[in-house]
Amino acid sequence: MRGLLYLIGIATAVLVPAWAAVAADAVVSGVRTGIHPDKTRLVFDLDRSVDYSIFTLSDPYRVVIDLPDLDWQVPSTAGSRAAGLIDRLRFGLFRPGNSRVVLDLKRPVRVKWATMLPPRDGHGYRFVIDLVETDRAAFLAALAPPRPLATPRAGTAPRPKPRPGGKKVVVIDPGHGGVDPGTTGASGGFEKAVTLTYGKALATALRERYRVILTRDRDIFLPLQQRVQIARDADADLFLSLHADAIADRRFSGGAVYTLSETASDDEAAALAAKENKSDVIAGIDLNNQDQEVASILIDLAQRETKNFSSRFAGVLVSTLRTQGVRTRRKPHRFAGFRVLKAPDVPSVLVELGYLSNPREEARLRSAEGRAAIVAAISDAVDAYFENLSE
Repeated sequence: MRGLLYLIGIATAVLVPAWAAVAADAVVSGVRTGIHPDKTRLVFDLDRSVDYSIFTLSDPYRVVIDLPDLDWQVPSTAGSRAAGLIDRLRFGLFRPGNSRVVLDLKRPVRVKWATMLPPRDGHGYRFVIDLVETDRAAFLAALAPPRPLATPRAGTAPRPKPRPGGKKVVVIDPGHGGVDPGTTGASGGFEKAVTLTYGKALATALRERYRVILTRDRDIFLPLQQRVQIARDADADLFLSLHADAIADRRFSGGAVYTLSETASDDEAAALAAKENKSDVIAGIDLNNQDQEVASILIDLAQRETKNFSSRFAGVLVSTLRTQGVRTRRKPHRFAGFRVLKAPDVPSVLVELGYLSNPREEARLRSAEGRAAIVAAISDAVDAYFENLSE
């Protein structure tokens, strides 16, 4: 369920965001959490006053703060440790002109107070929010009726788009982004940065021969359904979603290629899909009304040959990865119910580049040499796949 709680100062009132009023991005120079006997206080240090809005989400419990586009001059890991009632804090660009802060909560809370304080006593502008503990009944009672995202109807194919020179269309999807950082590597870096780097490099390698579309070309959040719809709107011939995993056991290494299946190939694949499918939840989106849409998509998929083409490309990619000397898992082609692979009319695979939790593999993935080998393998696989289709 989704509820809106707009706060200005101590009084509660409806707030109409006014991002356009800000001439340039305000700077956030600090994020601090204070733990008190009766509350948890969160403070953002800014160089100017900005508008904001706050709402809450349940299952899991979250407080979401929407702000104008901000220049986050703080460490990317700020707020990653639990403090008071807050289990974890994430921040980043949610959509153009709109930054978002998502607070994962340990238990139900009430927003007792929120305000933008003017400069005084040697401090600059500060946005302050106080959270106090409450019970589930009170938390749910404060929620307004849910306002789900507007999503395209499932099972309705888009009109084909003009193709310059008759080129095949390849959509590259760098996983995560913005307020959703993805997994954290052994060095503290985020998956979203790795996938974006690989996505851009792969786009460069393919662009001469194909019409290439990146779902994102900067650090911004995209809902899973929007990623799928970008491929469908482009009438794509192939959709490649790039990710990098992390696991508690730092000895694990090797890449893998996943295709869609209602039944996971193993427990690890099922766990990975469950984690990746939480991307929208992490970014503060309510998904309560999407179950029927997913079911409709799977019915459409069963009526088409899409999964067969996806599996065919996965087989080619596994072969080229090995040819290029890229380390893969013992069973590199795996299956699970990834939401991002559920375009009913676009062959789609999810490529796990490797394990960021393995220090040596993370270093290899971040190196120019390691990136070149993987990009070359994927590029060769795309060429071989389309050549085989034309025979």
